[in-house]
Amino acid sequence: MKTEMKDIVNLAQNRGFVYAGSEIYGGLANSWDYGPYGSLLKENIKNLWLKEFVQKRTDTMLIDAALIMNPKVWEASGHVWGFADPLMDCKGCKARWRADKLVDNKIEAWELEPEGYAGDKTDSQRLDEIVVEMKIECPDCKKTDFTPIKKFNLMLKTFLWVTEDGSSQAYLRPETAQGQFVDFANVARSSRRKLPFGIAQVGKSFRNEITPGNFIFRTREFEQMEIEFFVTPGEDDKYFTHWKTESERFLTEIVWLSKDKIRFTPIKKEELPHYSKEAGDFDYEFPFGWGEIETLANRTDYDLKAHMEHSKQDMSYFDAVNNKKFIPYVIEPAMGLGRIVLAALCDSYTVEEERTYLKLDPKVAPIKVWVLPVVKKLWDLGREVFSQLSDDFQCEYDEVGSVGKRYARMDEIGTPFCVTIDSENYEAWNVTVRHRDSMKQEVVALSELNKYIKERLK
Repeated sequence: MKTEMKDIVNLAQNRGFVYAGSEIYGGLANSWDYGPYGSLLKENIKNLWLKEFVQKRTDTMLIDAALIMNPKVWEASGHVWGFADPLMDCKGCKARWRADKLVDNKIEAWELEPEGYAGDKTDSQRLDEIVVEMKIECPDCKKTDFTPIKKFNLMLKTFLWVTEDGSSQAYLRPETAQGQFVDFANVARSSRRKLPFGIAQVGKSFRNEITPGNFIFRTREFEQMEIEFFVTPGEDDKYFTHWKTESERFLTEIVWLSKDKIRFTPIKKEELPHYSKEAGDFDYEFPFGWGEIETLANRTDYDLKAHMEHSKQDMSYFDAVNNKKFIPYVIEPAMGLGRIVLAALCDSYTVEEERTYLKLDPKVAPIKVWVLPVVKKLWDLGREVFSQLSDDFQCEYDEVGSVGKRYARMDEIGTPFCVTIDSENYEAWNVTVRHRDSMKQEVVALSELNKYIKERLK
């Protein structure tokens, strides 16, 4: 049976992974709240990323830059003037769409690309012509009559101090990357690191995007995991390949997304952002189709040069070995955390006969161990086992309902191990461990329980 997006959404909302934001007030478009298990799943993926790319590397450091930066940052980076989507409105149902995305979908179906098309970099007049030539339909009402395309800036504005005039206008950051760039000189000086080195950051970004309705795939508020890896010019191609390999390894061997559902798509030269020499997207095959979960870009020395020019501060690097100063090149792997969470949910969603469960890798699963006394009167024994396990693992305790129904709930949350307590085993200082995937059960000595779970979480 083919998994549909509605299956993922229903499980996510019913089992406490994701809720509609502000739901009691009718919700808000593009707004989602992560529930108890969604929050833990997200934190696990984030912590695995930090472990792989900060903790286990000698050349990468972590920073946490401000959400609101001096507006001049966004002038220097080009976001104020160039960070815009080509939008058009359906004259029939008034829905608003990104023209380039509708064209992309048509191209994928036709396997034929129109002349002069360069994605969202296409001139608005030419994009209008392509929409007509390809007979693009509104996804909602199927009509083909749209308003002329207009460029719409994606940055969310805010105001500082007490007045809402131009002098107090600022922006919620549309990407985390600029924090690494403006702090480059400080990090290089205070850390005394030699090239190549990376500055990593995990944090919220904000974009005033329209949503095609794919759950948490595209939202106005989202979390990014980005590294700006600074290298000597001339070594950038080598490190682009390095980070391509590392990114694929993280997605397929750490988060354990299916290799056959991951692809790397190079971005065509004419569609590259203005700052890129080379770039490509890691896409995942969601139930709604292929969608980007990470972008890898060679940003050259564009950003540091732009900030050096606008701030009048020296952003160069001094190579003491060769006695020369230069502006480093930058390789940027940038992952969307919410999109990887969604990919993990889709990838692990499993239906076997009458059982539905999330086959999450144990490292990723929100709850590692669920403690279940067979009957409620064993609650005191159950609490002791929970206390022992929770020193080492994210656990949960449940004593209400039949064991079968509790197992079914744990399966849908993706819990790899359930520890069941009954009087007979407990008198011998034993418990029963039930495995999610095989449903097999093993009797384990209480004194060996934590070690037993640890070995199977590796």
